[in-house]
Amino acid sequence: MRHMTDLKPTNRDTAGRILVGTSGYSYAEWAEAGFYPPGTKAGEMLPLYARQFGITELNFTWYQMPKAPAIERMRRLAPPGFRFAAKLTRVLTHEVDPGQWRGQAAQYREGIGPLLQAQQLAALLLQFPPGFTRDAASRRYLAELLDVLGGLPLAVEFRHASWAADRVFAELERRRATLVAVDEPELPGLFPKLDVVTNPDLFYARFHGRNARGWRSGNMQKQFDYDYPDNELHEWADNLIPRMAARAAQGVIFFNNHVRAQAPRNAAQLTRLLTERGLTGSS
Repeated sequence: MRHMTDLKPTNRDTAGRILVGTSGYSYAEWAEAGFYPPGTKAGEMLPLYARQFGITELNFTWYQMPKAPAIERMRRLAPPGFRFAAKLTRVLTHEVDPGQWRGQAAQYREGIGPLLQAQQLAALLLQFPPGFTRDAASRRYLAELLDVLGGLPLAVEFRHASWAADRVFAELERRRATLVAVDEPELPGLFPKLDVVTNPDLFYARFHGRNARGWRSGNMQKQFDYDYPDNELHEWADNLIPRMAARAAQGVIFFNNHVRAQAPRNAAQLTRLLTERGLTGSS
């Protein structure tokens, strides 16, 4: 299996090129946990969030098809230099209708148009479920989907270990699509923790937590209830992230362990570690 040595270093200064944030920002429990002031309404959260982080990963675009007017209103709540990653809608990754998906992809592209026009879209995340295994049908669908979404900054997250293959990495590299690095429990069948870079423009990492007991519970509150200790963040800050940063022009990192506001706390911790090492996340 190919690793980082397969791409040559970019030889660029890494300072200021890594943005750290969270997967989603609108959580009522974050006010209860003290990240937002008590009583903060959903519409007030993004401006407060943007005081601490320079990027967020939009989750609601997975649950519902984005509408351009709503995306524009949301975009205007953040500072001009703020960046967004957007998760592709579930009807294109989890609940695919063979007769509808191409039209839905066009609808999605139109919906996130304001982020593209404002040059605030850092990446479009294609997150596939654990049941999306590397077989002929899945390979064909992924190739067609990447074609239909061509021209967008695409990042692909696999949950099944069958996709951890040199041929997959080579095809993503050919398409200049980003393989998403993941931190999650070490359970049989899950995609492994890798520092492979397939796109010299961007590396992308997602921290889901390592709650092995709750991962397959079917309960999101249990699955993502995890607080990263310093030693696990050091593992990334000292090794994996610097190696990825040396081979990509930019990097984005998101924490998805949102249940009790662990995500913003861990994102701030990792940002400090990267800053100490000359790798700058958002402040």
